[in-house]
Amino acid sequence: MEIYNTMTLKKEPFEPINDGEVRMYVCGVTVYDDCHIGHARSSVVFDVIRKYLKFKNYKVTFVKNFTDIDDKIIKRSNEIGISWKELTAKYIKSHDDDMSALLVEKPDYTPKATEFINEMIELCEKLIEKGYAYEKNGDVYFKVRAFENYGKLSHRSIDDLLAGARVDVSEIKDDPLDFALWKKSKENEPAWESPWGPGRPGWHIECSAMSSKILGIPFDIHGGGKDLVFPHHENEIAQSEASEGKMFAKYWLHNGFVNINKEKMSKSLGNFFTIKDILKEFDPEVLRYFLLTTHYRSPLDFSRDNLIEAERALDRIYTALDELLTYRPVKKSKNLTEDVKKLEAGFIEGFTRSMDDDFNTPSALAHLFEFIKSLNIIISNKPDEESFTILESVVKKVRKICLDVLGIIQKEPEEWFKANLAIDEEELNKLIEERNLARKNKNFAKADEIRDYLKQKGVELLDTLDGTKFRAKRVR
Repeated sequence: MEIYNTMTLKKEPFEPINDGEVRMYVCGVTVYDDCHIGHARSSVVFDVIRKYLKFKNYKVTFVKNFTDIDDKIIKRSNEIGISWKELTAKYIKSHDDDMSALLVEKPDYTPKATEFINEMIELCEKLIEKGYAYEKNGDVYFKVRAFENYGKLSHRSIDDLLAGARVDVSEIKDDPLDFALWKKSKENEPAWESPWGPGRPGWHIECSAMSSKILGIPFDIHGGGKDLVFPHHENEIAQSEASEGKMFAKYWLHNGFVNINKEKMSKSLGNFFTIKDILKEFDPEVLRYFLLTTHYRSPLDFSRDNLIEAERALDRIYTALDELLTYRPVKKSKNLTEDVKKLEAGFIEGFTRSMDDDFNTPSALAHLFEFIKSLNIIISNKPDEESFTILESVVKKVRKICLDVLGIIQKEPEEWFKANLAIDEEELNKLIEERNLARKNKNFAKADEIRDYLKQKGVELLDTLDGTKFRAKRVR
């Protein structure tokens, strides 16, 4: 198994620090608003990575934090006239609701920054004591030039940073590159007592304190969005390694940016979508599936058309599963056991090879569709009872893999089709009864009229040995 390490800019064999155990920290959201499509991508990406590591029989400890004190939080709480605690509680719940809808498994630990203030103060004190930080007028700053390898994650030199990086300019700081570890609180701002007076933590110190306290350092995987490489993760490395004198994290994984209709997502361009916006029109499984269609390190082009494509792909999967449920072996059926065994082996080998290659979900999905294509061929060739029983068992196993790792094929086909109905289910059942009566009375014109009407509504009727059933597709 190989994973791409941002630190070395190459794929490396995955060898955890302790055999059979993976400790993993991912930077979570700043809770001042509803989560957007970028948050959905990062959450689903690292959820799949975690799930695949568990599938490979690693014991995974997964930590994902909430930043619940920050300039944006203070500004937003003042704007809407509620306390920062009320604001963050509201958006932590909103975040959890979104993640639950997307079938993102809850982390083992979800620390809030404000629960680790003492650890942050201790870290600041340690850095001052070691000569890596200094206090000025109630603020504490990290001395970037004192840390020899600063820039090793983002692959930038000190000269490059001075020439073009966005750094806070302050007359108080000894050096424009230095960053805040602790901020003196302004009037009417949240504050905690510290050796330097009332204040609050800087953003970067939060993740260093939480990750090292819960996981210990070094730990195996540190993840987040590509936008966090610099300055956030670079600064985490500097303050953590300066404090402890050893490696902070072994592998650094970063998911790519989200573009909206090929333009970078931003509120100023008006192309900003929250998860809740998207789920008003699309099933959560469609969004989750779509997020897996691009490799996690590549830019993701988000558009309504691409969501519709994802929906159609899931339709094909659920239709194949429904064909399996509908099939009944007959006397002239064939023994296709060898074909079924090849089908199973081909999928598991291809799926594992794809996921072992830096969690290549688009390739894994391609193997799923090869499986679905072959499944349809086997069903059309009419397997006998023995090979059909084996086929059912294989499909059950493949569905479990897809659910346990990718978080897709969450529903039964009937549930999927019902969710797609553009008409009331009671009305549909009534029309099916009317059509069955018309057919019984040999009124085929009436029966065809009902079938055509339902077809316009995206509903296909199937007359099976077990009666009339339906498959519904979204009418868009």
